[in-house]
Amino acid sequence: MHHHADVPASPQPPLRGHLPLADAPAATDPIEVTSRWLTRGGRPWFPVSGEFHYSRYPARSWEEELLKMKAGGITAVASYVIWIHHEETEGGVRFDGARDLRRFALLCARHGLDFIPRIGPWSHAEVRNGGLPDWVSARTAATRTDDPAYLAAVHPWFQAIAAQLHGLDRANGGPIVAIQIENELYDQPGHLLTLKRMAQEAGLSAPLWTSTAWGGVQLPGDELLPLYGGYPETFWTEADGGWPDTCRKHFFFTHQRDDEGIGADLRPTTVRGTDPEAYADRFPWATCELGGGMAVSYHRRPRVEAADVGALGLTKIGCGSVWQGYYMFHGGTNPTGELTTLQESHATAYPNDLPVLTYDFQAPLGEYGQYRPSYDELRLQHLMLADFGSTIAPMESTLPDKRPQGQHDRDTLRWAVRGADDGAGFLFVTNHQPHEPLPDHPETTFTVAFPQAPPLTLPSTPVTVPAGAYFCWPLRLDVAGLRLDWATAQPVCTVADDGRTLLVLAATDGMAPELALDARTVRSYTTPPGATVTDVTDSADGADRILITGLRPGTDALVELETTGGGRIDVLVLDAASARTAYRGEAWGAQRLVLCADGVVFDAAADEVRVHTRTADPTTSLSVLPAPHRPPKVPGATVKESGDGALIRYTLVPDTEAPAPPAPALTPLRPAGRPPAPATGVLGRASAPADEHYDTAAAVYRVDVPHPAPEGTLLRLHWTGDAARAYVGEELVADQFFAGRPWDIALDRLPAGDPLEVKVLPLAAEAKVYIPGETVHGVAEIREAEWSTPRRWTFRRS
Repeated sequence: MHHHADVPASPQPPLRGHLPLADAPAATDPIEVTSRWLTRGGRPWFPVSGEFHYSRYPARSWEEELLKMKAGGITAVASYVIWIHHEETEGGVRFDGARDLRRFALLCARHGLDFIPRIGPWSHAEVRNGGLPDWVSARTAATRTDDPAYLAAVHPWFQAIAAQLHGLDRANGGPIVAIQIENELYDQPGHLLTLKRMAQEAGLSAPLWTSTAWGGVQLPGDELLPLYGGYPETFWTEADGGWPDTCRKHFFFTHQRDDEGIGADLRPTTVRGTDPEAYADRFPWATCELGGGMAVSYHRRPRVEAADVGALGLTKIGCGSVWQGYYMFHGGTNPTGELTTLQESHATAYPNDLPVLTYDFQAPLGEYGQYRPSYDELRLQHLMLADFGSTIAPMESTLPDKRPQGQHDRDTLRWAVRGADDGAGFLFVTNHQPHEPLPDHPETTFTVAFPQAPPLTLPSTPVTVPAGAYFCWPLRLDVAGLRLDWATAQPVCTVADDGRTLLVLAATDGMAPELALDARTVRSYTTPPGATVTDVTDSADGADRILITGLRPGTDALVELETTGGGRIDVLVLDAASARTAYRGEAWGAQRLVLCADGVVFDAAADEVRVHTRTADPTTSLSVLPAPHRPPKVPGATVKESGDGALIRYTLVPDTEAPAPPAPALTPLRPAGRPPAPATGVLGRASAPADEHYDTAAAVYRVDVPHPAPEGTLLRLHWTGDAARAYVGEELVADQFFAGRPWDIALDRLPAGDPLEVKVLPLAAEAKVYIPGETVHGVAEIREAEWSTPRRWTFRRS
C-alpha cells in the first residue's frame, strides 16, 4: 500500500509577545511562548516533564529518584503541592520530612532539572477531598470559587508555599519554570484569575502560568497556558464500559487537542465548555498529563503495558505536541493521615474507591523506585527530543491524504509527518493500540511532498509495518555536515567522540534498516561486513543518493563517513532491544553513550555513574562510547574490559559472592472465609471492602522479614484475590487491589520488630468490578513469595 501526504506551506510566523507571560528580566535563557511553540534562550524548546509527588515518597531517597528521572530524559519535574498533606489540622502547616517542598525544589536545581509546582489549592491527584483539608471543606460549601471564606483559607496557604519557594524563581537563577493554578476547573475562569493574582501577591513567580485544559475548560483570557493530556486507560469509567473511546483516540494521529474523558466522572454535566480550537491559534499544543500508567480503583483495575505508554507518547509528538508532560512518571505511597486516611474514596463522596496507601500508578518508576519497561520506551523518545526536539518543535503536523475512518478503523495505517518547507521532517507511524491488536501492513511505502523541496518516496523497496510497531523516521536530517535523506530507523541521539560525531539510530523489530544518504554531502564511507551499497543517480526526485541496506542492527552496525565539508560522522544502527538499553549523560567528565540493561544514574556532581540492577543477579555490565582513558573503578568489584562492536564493555564481577537470601518464610495462619457481600457507593459503583472484613473474611499469612534487610529489597507476592492489606502489628504498611500482577512491598519502609501479616480477601462472584484477564471468584491465596534484591553499584573515574 502506497501512502501519500502533502506538507503544506508553513503558515505565517507564530504570534510572539501576545500573551501576558514573561520571564524574569535577569534570566540568562529567557523562556517565551509563541502561538505554536516555546522558546528558551531564543531557540525552540521542547520540554519533557514528569510528575513525581514528593509528599508520597521518603525524603531520604528523593535525590536518587530525581536522578533516575533525569536519566530517563525528564527535563522538568512536576509535583502537586497537596494541601491536606501539609495542613491536615488548621494552622498546623508542616514542611518537614517528606513534606519539605523547599528541599525537593533545591534538589531539582542541584541536578539541572526544572521544577513545576502545581499549587492547587484543589489538586485531585486521587487524594481525599481533592487535596483540600477537611477543615476547609467544613468552613464553606463554596470551595473552588471566589467565596470570601474559601479565599481566606487559601491566602495563608499560598503564602506558606511562597515562603518555601522564596528565591527559587527565575529572577534568582532558580528552577521554577511554570506554576499550575488549580486543576480540572472548567467553568470558573474568574476564580482561576483570582488564584493566579493571589499567588503572585504572595510572592510566587514563573515565566509560565498554566491550567489543565481538557473538558472544554474556560480560561481567563490569555492569562494561563492551557495544557492537555491523554491516557491509554482509565480507572474512573464504569466497570463494564469496556475500553473507553476517549482512550482509543489517543492511538490515532489527529489535531484534536482535548480529551473530554479525563475527570469526566467529576465534571458537572451542566458545564458548557470552550471549544479547544478557540485556543489553537494563540497557544502551542502542550501537555501535562500523558499517561505514564494508570491508577487502579476498586471497581475498575486497568492494566497498562509498556507499549501502550510508548505508543501514546510517540503518537502525541506526531500529532503536534511541543511539550511532553507525563502523569505519573514516578509512583508513590499516600502518607498516613493524622485524622483520617488520605485517599480518594466513596467516604468523601468521590465516585471511586482507591487503595488507602498505594499510588504506584503503574508508572515508569514505581511506588518503590522500581524500573518498569515503560521507562525504557519513553527514554528512547526523550533521547531523540533532547537532540532533535528544537528541530521538531517548529514543524507543523500533517495528516496523510488517506486516514482512518473513525475510531474503530483498524485497517488503515496510522501515520503523520512533521515537516518544514525545505523538505526536512519526521515521519511517525503507530501500529499499536491496547486491547485490540492492529494488523501487519505489507508492501508499505510513503511519499511526502513538500512546498519548497522535491518529494521523498521511501523506502527504496516496500516494507511490512509489523503489528505492534511504532516508530519515527527522519527525513532530510542534517547532522554534522551529513544529510540523511531518510532512514528506516528512529533517531536516538548524537555523541561526540574524538573529533567525530556519532549518530545513533534504533531499528524496529521486523523491519530491515535502510540509510539513504545525500551523495552531495559524502566524500567517503566505510560500511560493516554484509552491508550493500547502491549508488542511485538521477532518482525520481532528481537527487543522487547512496543507499545502504543489508545492515544487521547491533553495536557493530557502524557506517563511517567523511563529509564533503571535511567532517567525520559515524552512523550506528542499534537493534530494537539494544536501543532500549541506551542512556546518554555526563559520565566521568564527558557526554557518553551508555548501553546497559539495568538502571543507570549519572551524578555529575559526584563524578559518578551508578547502576541499579533490575534482577537478583548482582553482576552487571555497561557498554560505553566514547570510552574513558582508563576503565572505571567500582568499590567491591572488579571491572573487566572487552569489546562490544563500536563500544567498550565494562563487566562487573563482585569481589565476594553475596549469599542468596533464603526464600521468605510464608506461613498460612487462617484460610479465607466467605467473600464479603458487595457494597456500592457513589454512582452505584462497587465500594472497597470495609476494614472489618479483613478481620473476619480474609486469608491471613505471616511473612518473617529480615532486619535489617539488604538495601532496596522487595518482598514480591504472587497472589490471587480481591483486595489485600499488609500490617506490622496494628500498623497498615501496604495495600493492593488485585489486577493480575505481583505485589511488591519494600522492606525498608517497614517498622522493625514484628513480622509482616498479610490479609487477602476473596472476590464475590456478583461483585461489579473490572479485572483484566481471568477473574477468579472466591479465592484468596498467596501462591508464592520471593525476595527481589537489586544492587546498586558505583562506577568512579580511575
